[in-house]
Amino acid sequence: MPSARPHRFSRPPPLTSARLPVLVLGIETSCDETGIALYDTGRGLLAHALHSQVALHADYGGVVPELASRDHIRRVLPLTREVLRESGARLADLDAVAYTAGPGLAGALLVGAGIGASLAHALGIPALAIHHLEGHLLSPLLATPAPQFPFVALLVSGGHTQLIQVKGVGDYSLLGETLDDAAGEAFDKSAKLLGLGYPGGPAVAALAASGRAGRFTLPRPMLRNNSLDFSFSGLKTAVLTAVRDLPPDAQARADLAAELQAAIVDVLVGKSVAALEQTGIPRLVVAGGVGANRRLREQLTAAAQRLGCTVFYPPFELCTDNGAMIAFAGALRLQQGAHRGTAAGFTVRPRWDLASLSKA
Repeated sequence: MPSARPHRFSRPPPLTSARLPVLVLGIETSCDETGIALYDTGRGLLAHALHSQVALHADYGGVVPELASRDHIRRVLPLTREVLRESGARLADLDAVAYTAGPGLAGALLVGAGIGASLAHALGIPALAIHHLEGHLLSPLLATPAPQFPFVALLVSGGHTQLIQVKGVGDYSLLGETLDDAAGEAFDKSAKLLGLGYPGGPAVAALAASGRAGRFTLPRPMLRNNSLDFSFSGLKTAVLTAVRDLPPDAQARADLAAELQAAIVDVLVGKSVAALEQTGIPRLVVAGGVGANRRLREQLTAAAQRLGCTVFYPPFELCTDNGAMIAFAGALRLQQGAHRGTAAGFTVRPRWDLASLSKA
């Protein structure tokens, strides 16, 4: 699959700061997307490019770590050249390089970290080790309008489903998380049971568009309790049972897909509303790949409006893993004074608790 052309934004949102503008290169290689971006604190997001490995992993029904790492090696430098050319910037113009240090696949993380830290060391500029989830959390700040702190964040992707209270950059409190499968995993595993392609979220949403929720009855796990935690493994099991008894017609598959999507969305919306009520914060931010689901956006927006709250989303193209969120998070961290020295080495953290950033 060819890489996407770098995008230039006509009115990119800058950071408001009395400091001199800085230019940050962002590198994202945590899983199956290679993302490169340039963010300028005075001019905003200058350009970004993304290569998706969906076609590479489709035959396997999921990400193959070794193949992902090798593909990142092939893509990082060509995409970096594309972004520099599109933005009109040079390597010598960079003030810092930000790379995803975790969580993610160890081999994939090492590609971006190795290239990012080496480049920063060669240029004599700071190397910024960025938490992948922090990038997602802050990505809605790239949209217009952008949310103000504090806000509640629903971080929902293939590997994570969490509700987080965000008081500021680096100040995060976990409100609830999945106890087993993430929402994205529920989509992927259920899509496989339905004979759909990978990734499952877009495939289920496409089939659900011609279906009708309610013909089948699937559970809404943990929706009625007082906890802000999630559980989606039972939903996957219920889909398996329904598929075994599914009538052999296309409409039945579409109706089951619609019910599956409705069940996941109902849980995400219900828990998000409960988090807003419990915290009293009137702002909800949605981040992560599942945040691109249109039904989820519609239902969340409507529910928040009934509460007198506002929902903020990153642009659709920035919902999945991308370099823009890493460059932006790096710029915010740099303005806080993080990593002022140059890089002499690097490490990655395949498992990295987001809450630990608040203790740093």
